[in-house]
Amino acid sequence: MPTNLYGINDNFNLDTSHVLPALMRKFHEAKRSGTPSVLVWGSGKPSREFLCVDDMADACCFLMQHYNDGEIINIGTRIDITIAELAAMMAEITGFTGKIIYDTTKPDGRLSALMSVK
Repeated sequence: MPTNLYGINDNFNLDTSHVLPALMRKFHEAKRSGTPSVLVWGSGKPSREFLCVDDMADACCFLMQHYNDGEIINIGTRIDITIAELAAMMAEITGFTGKIIYDTTKPDGRLSALMSVK
């Protein structure tokens, strides 16, 4: 089972994307347009684990060549980051210096989505 994947050709549609591509787009557009703030859904407290889709593909190829068991394999990093930390990272990467506003009327979703990779 994969964790939250991201990568080239991701879905950057603000109505249907997942958190990482949505924040990438929001901060990029805010920096380009000079928008003074970026709205982030929820409190920023939930944490998520992310994995590049290319790393997922490499892991799948490795498992197809070297794994022949019936047990489910979780593919992940076992490293998570809060949505607030992710938003701050996106602001730094894009050079956005405005305010980050958390819309607590929007859902947080699960508090944690960290996979076991035992």
